Amino acid sequence: MSIKGALALLIHGGTDNWSPQRWKGRFEDVCGDRRVILLPAGGFEPAEVHYAAVWKPVPGELAGFPNLKVIFNLGAGVDAVIADPTLPEVPLVRVAVDDLTGRMTEYVVLHVLMHHRQELYLRQSQREKRWAPKFQWPASAISVGIMGLGTLGTEAAQVVRRIGFQVLGWSRTPRQVDGVTCLHGSRQFDSFLARTDILVCLLPLTPETRGTLNRDVFAKLNRNSPLGAPVLINAGRGGLQNEADILACLDDGTLGAVSLDVFGKEPLPADSRFWTHPNVVLTPHNAADTDPDAISRYVAEQIAGFEAGVGLENVVDRSRGY
Repeated sequence: MSIKGALALLIHGGTDNWSPQRWKGRFEDVCGDRRVILLPAGGFEPAEVHYAAVWKPVPGELAGFPNLKVIFNLGAGVDAVIADPTLPEVPLVRVAVDDLTGRMTEYVVLHVLMHHRQELYLRQSQREKRWAPKFQWPASAISVGIMGLGTLGTEAAQVVRRIGFQVLGWSRTPRQVDGVTCLHGSRQFDSFLARTDILVCLLPLTPETRGTLNRDVFAKLNRNSPLGAPVLINAGRGGLQNEADILACLDDGTLGAVSLDVFGKEPLPADSRFWTHPNVVLTPHNAADTDPDAISRYVAEQIAGFEAGVGLENVVDRSRGY
């Protein structure tokens, strides 16, 4: 038995750079003499496992380790892990590395600019060999509203503001971000929506936020911006959005366009209208496809600090869901 508590990897799905075997190799590189066990595997005692690094674990898998001390989720979203009714009552840590934050900011900036600079229209004009430029308004004429002012939302808001957009932020509790108009709570939600031309959603998925992106919300967005109709960008979680409402609102003009990185069912079924709708930009849940090497180093450093008596970072509040 290893002197140090072993690290168990429970990783389901993933290809190429995210394959379970690749994860095992990375953790062996950064964990020194700590045993790394890729499940399912034999030849070990469940009591040997003190830590678990997981991606989409099967409900009940983690309950079999009597000496488990910490669970590390290899992605930012922890809703699937928390949904396990047998989840051990130990700290659950979410990934929060600079690489992830930077990639999400890139995604938000890219898609805000795409809609602001009328790229859907321009690319269609290119396909039709039609030289027909439209008037282009300045960034200062557009308000970008960001739902969720955690680490990801705050960084994205600051960068979008530096480009020249008006930026609003909304969060459940009060926040302050330099140069950003911050609103919070249910009482200020409608005011936030009414002032927003491009709505960016970076909320966590919790019982309270599930289905938040629906027709009622879209109808309250600003109708008088140069865009003509509001735009939605969702890079949070698929469960946040009512997909039937999104399609219906695109069809009737309540929404002008959307960028979606996440869906209720992934991979997105081939018969989904999202694939072919002319006002939809979709990406395969890769907005913040973080460098796995950075994640494995982050977990190893957290374990070392924990064993040295240093508190864990980014521990999930299970009552809030993030």
